[in-house]
Amino acid sequence: MAAILSGEKTATAGLLVDHEREGSSPVEVGSRQVVIDELDRPVAVIEITGVAVRRMADVDLEFARDEGEGFETVAQWREAHERFFGSYIGEIRSDLGDPAWALDDDTKIVCERFRVVRRLEP
Repeated sequence: MAAILSGEKTATAGLLVDHEREGSSPVEVGSRQVVIDELDRPVAVIEITGVAVRRMADVDLEFARDEGEGFETVAQWREAHERFFGSYIGEIRSDLGDPAWALDDDTKIVCERFRVVRRLEP
């Protein structure tokens, strides 16, 4: 949360397959979202400034750094995201009816960029 509010975190990544499983589309540039803290309180409004769908192998260092998680290499970014996405891979496989679905270089990642447009009082 602090990284978003300080401007250190200006990007986030998700799996395109998650949108497909939910029947939703990635967010659109210009849309706004309320950021909720760990106590379920609204703390900021962000505006989406960019959205790109990339292969996992094509996520670059600039994006990795802009996620504000301290990644210094794309390999660090990928390892952390494979660990996180892998934590619910069984659910993905079940929903897709594909027990062989796996994270790999061709896995589609939704790369979102954003900016804080307003801080909210917690």
